Amino acid sequence: MSLLHTTQALVKELAGLSFAAPVACVYNPLDYAWDVHRRWLERYGRGRKEVLLVGMNPGPFGMVQTGVPFGEVEAVRSFLGLRGEVRRPSLEHPKRPVLGFACTRAEVSGRRLWGWAATRFVTPQRFAQRFFVHNYCPLAFVAASGANLTPDKLPRAETEPLFRACDRQLRQVVAAVRPQWVVGVGGFAEQQARAALGDLPVHIGRIPHPSPASPAANRGWERLADAAFAELGIAV
Repeated sequence: MSLLHTTQALVKELAGLSFAAPVACVYNPLDYAWDVHRRWLERYGRGRKEVLLVGMNPGPFGMVQTGVPFGEVEAVRSFLGLRGEVRRPSLEHPKRPVLGFACTRAEVSGRRLWGWAATRFVTPQRFAQRFFVHNYCPLAFVAASGANLTPDKLPRAETEPLFRACDRQLRQVVAAVRPQWVVGVGGFAEQQARAALGDLPVHIGRIPHPSPASPAANRGWERLADAAFAELGIAV
């Protein structure tokens, strides 16, 4: 099946999952921001790629707002050239509204990743000739306080069915873009990729996560990413 069809099937499967406290709200941008995500897949997800970059899950001011992995609003609008309808999720935390392209908060991780892509490849088309970006888990989790909860912090009873679905989708993405390399953006994504793809003929590696929570990333993430790619033998 195409990425469009497998993603729509994933949305239906994830809708049947439930999450208890401390999770107060679950956002699925593949659903309410499907219009933009569909354009992302159609424009940049076609053809064979050399490298599949895999992130953890949507950030509150990135993919949660735009439906694009690491989807910092200005990068999606100006660099990737994507627009579209972003609806409101069925259950929304008042401290974490989905404003779509009207969101003015910066997604630092997304700004760094797409800024690196723009600096190294100049155009998104040149980047997409070799790279595609996918988030392992498409769901964002919000605590009652409004804090972001990453999937690795959830109880195993809840993550087992979630990760089964995410593993299946990752394998389908790999089948669609047929990469030589699957590179986790951070340790969690690399770990999940190894667990999901260990029997496939694909190289798996890691680059540092561009999160502002990382002191090393704050001292120059682009340099760290270049060095990590070079160590893997991937020319950028």
